Amino acid sequence: MRWTVLATCAVGVGFVLAVAATVGGQARHGGALVIRAASDPGTLNGAITTASPAHTVADSIFNGLVQLDARLQPVPDLAERWTVAPDGRTYTFRLARGVRWHDGRPFTSADVKFTYEHVLLTYHARTRAGLEGVLDAVDAPDPHTVVFRFKRPFGALLQRADVTEAPILPRHLYEGTDVLQHPANAVPVGTGPFRFKEWQRGAEVTLVKNEAYFKHGAPSMDLLVFRILPQPALAVIALERGEVHYHDTVPAPDVRRLQATGAFTLVPALAGPGGSFCISTAFPNLTRPPLDQVRVRQAIYQALNREFMVLAVAGGLGRVATAPISRGIPWAHHPGLPPVRYDPARANALLDEAGVRRGADGVRLRLTFPVATTQIRYAEVMRDNLRDVGIEVVVQPMEFTAAVQTVFVRREFDLAFASYCNGPDPDIGVKRMYVSSNIQPIPFSNGAGYRNPRVDDLFDAATRSLDLPQRGRHYRDIQEILWQEVPYFWLVETFRYVGYPRTLRDVQSWSGNVAERAYWSVAR
Repeated sequence: MRWTVLATCAVGVGFVLAVAATVGGQARHGGALVIRAASDPGTLNGAITTASPAHTVADSIFNGLVQLDARLQPVPDLAERWTVAPDGRTYTFRLARGVRWHDGRPFTSADVKFTYEHVLLTYHARTRAGLEGVLDAVDAPDPHTVVFRFKRPFGALLQRADVTEAPILPRHLYEGTDVLQHPANAVPVGTGPFRFKEWQRGAEVTLVKNEAYFKHGAPSMDLLVFRILPQPALAVIALERGEVHYHDTVPAPDVRRLQATGAFTLVPALAGPGGSFCISTAFPNLTRPPLDQVRVRQAIYQALNREFMVLAVAGGLGRVATAPISRGIPWAHHPGLPPVRYDPARANALLDEAGVRRGADGVRLRLTFPVATTQIRYAEVMRDNLRDVGIEVVVQPMEFTAAVQTVFVRREFDLAFASYCNGPDPDIGVKRMYVSSNIQPIPFSNGAGYRNPRVDDLFDAATRSLDLPQRGRHYRDIQEILWQEVPYFWLVETFRYVGYPRTLRDVQSWSGNVAERAYWSVAR
């Protein structure tokens, strides 16, 4: 690798067997859907976090201005239509009529204005990184119209206005309060297809059908249950027993076996709660020496066996990351970066050159690595890899929410891990990782603490442009700088298989709101 050349270049959920009304053998309405959740959500307010466990549940309770279809293109949600000014500076949304919050209060444009100005631009890592300093104002000229005015052309608003990126909150509950501590974060009031019923922490969250949902004919299910099962393999057993109906991360060895039964649908999914085109990523705390040295970071990256991670950790459901932006966004991905190969000998040499030499015990450096138990296998492989080059890593497993607080809020780490999802556009899921303005105590923001004014400027230029080829050039320039400076360790581009019974239909597996139109084709 030419490091120097690139400067330019449950609790018995099986109980749920609700009766469905059938018409000609088709059960369009009724029944229950049990969805596997990987961990406790921590919060049910998706506007204050990008954490996938929270969105797994909350995205069925709230709505965004738009939804994204299976091709990740915007379609109506709370906004029934919109226009974009030719200069790209003004977006006007006409809101759906007759929408009410789950407590019966009417939804209006004031809710949208409040949510963006007082919540999303403060607490949502991706939305904050994308809109802060660019969005001039949100106007609400009448109860059913919202106008976004930008300081300069902005090309990526619609793809970032769905329920995962920008869920709309009720102003009448949150205005004038501490949003992070508000009781409604645990007892949410949304406009979505399902209303909150009960949260048994660590076990399950139960939602019920919103009978007054503003979309005709939706939802079909009477009950939506999120059963917390951290181990994917155990979740497969629950799926086969009928105790879980929807598993969003079927392990690779089980995919073909379940397909062979003929009883399940297995579909590849690139998107879902928390975004799309995710890259499993480790990162150093750049404020702590010697991790602030480029050569040390290059050495660590060179010491990581990412091919092994694809097989042993991702179960073959992924591929080695070749650039900071996923190959799933081909117009922005850089295809020409030199490959970083597993090379412990080269890593040892780089550490020697950096002056990080072995002590009498053979150890060059000791690093702490707090990590969620659900992601611990990546940390364990890194620990073993880095031991070979004289770096002792102390893995500190903890519950997901505790790991997020330790890393992103308190910044008590040397190494950390996150699955950073790139989103349908780099402005949504990539920018938040690198711009210096997003070094904030916010989950899944710029966790490494990376600062480079040139990178800030290039992201800004990409945001300003409405020309896709030009935006792509800016993103490729950014990747060349990042590849040289290695502020993050891009490990594996992951993908996953979603599994569910063949009798379950119209599942929106690419969306956080998976069950809005889902129905059972036979009575259950």
